[in-house]
Amino acid sequence: MLKIKNLNKYYGQRKVLQNLNLHINAGEIYGLLGANGAGKTTTINIICNLLKADSGNITINNQSVSEATKKIIGIAPQENLLYKTLTCEENLKFFADIYGLDRETRQKQVKETLAAVNLLDRAKSPVETLSGGMRRRLNIAVALVHQPKLVILDEPTTGLDIEGRYEIWELIRQLKNQGITVLLTTHLLDEAERLCQRIGILKNGRILAEGSLAELRTLIPAQEIVALQTTQEEQAIARAKEYGFTHRRYGNELAFWLPEHLELKEIIARFEGIAIDSIARQPVRLEHIYLEITQNNS
Repeated sequence: MLKIKNLNKYYGQRKVLQNLNLHINAGEIYGLLGANGAGKTTTINIICNLLKADSGNITINNQSVSEATKKIIGIAPQENLLYKTLTCEENLKFFADIYGLDRETRQKQVKETLAAVNLLDRAKSPVETLSGGMRRRLNIAVALVHQPKLVILDEPTTGLDIEGRYEIWELIRQLKNQGITVLLTTHLLDEAERLCQRIGILKNGRILAEGSLAELRTLIPAQEIVALQTTQEEQAIARAKEYGFTHRRYGNELAFWLPEHLELKEIIARFEGIAIDSIARQPVRLEHIYLEITQNNS
């Protein structure tokens, strides 16, 4: 569906994208992860033909990016594209007009899209009366009203409470079930874990690692991670080295990579004689992979 090959972009002397290569399959949810300044927004703007690359090539549904491809893309930016004093229905009609839908198609699509985001009963409600979660769903509806083949969701759950996040997650899953390809950017790593078939980790304008969560887990030589709280951290680290455990710090948390699964009593035995206040076992998660990849690649 989306193919990016050797994409480069400069802002003055600063290289924002460096030979970026990316391939998103039709009908999948692809998560693009990266810190602010990694190049996500620049990449999205080039995909949407709002910004020109200095070199490289992008095709969408086998078409080179152009004014024509704008009609097969829907984008829901982080900041809602909504007019607060207009109703949900009026907002969608406005954007349907921009996409050139005729009157009959527009009426049909506005109704069906509102139903798809579970807002049909609020069709006549002004946006300013909606909750934050409803506004985010309507913002996604704006991206869907013209029936695009590729939908770009930029931080779709930012600022929402957990109930609002679950609503958006379910909506995104429904898009996949309808065969729509989704490019998702998010700072919420658990969101990417739950939703994405494949994930790309972006830093300094290039993809450092890419694959399914299972494939990315192979980049860390650990079967599980154990976090310890102890007043004898130096002794714990020295003991861990004797058993081949790699240590890492995740914030203030001291953690060890275990190359094999061990029973809890076996783990405790490895640290015999060291005062342990607490011990917690956890699987290798996307946050561990992300930190390892981004902190060890310049």
